[in-house]
Amino acid sequence: MIIVLFGLESKLKRMKALNLIAWISGGIGVLLVLAGSISFIIKLNFLHVNSIANVFGVANSFLLITIALFILIHKCDCKKG
Repeated sequence: MIIVLFGLESKLKRMKALNLIAWISGGIGVLLVLAGSISFIIKLNFLHVNSIANVFGVANSFLLITIALFILIHKCDCKKG
């Protein structure tokens, strides 16, 4: 039972989940960049945010999380081989 919980199958499930989280985080970051750019062009307050820098700061955080997760996934895959 312990082998099943901490075995290769469990690790693969965790890597797939991390990969999915990374793609979702990247998608949110890209959507925020697009929304911030459109908001800047048409001079609209996006989600009642007065400063465009706040939108891009949040997008930057999502994109950095994405990069960190992809690096983590890549490092774990390299150790496997």
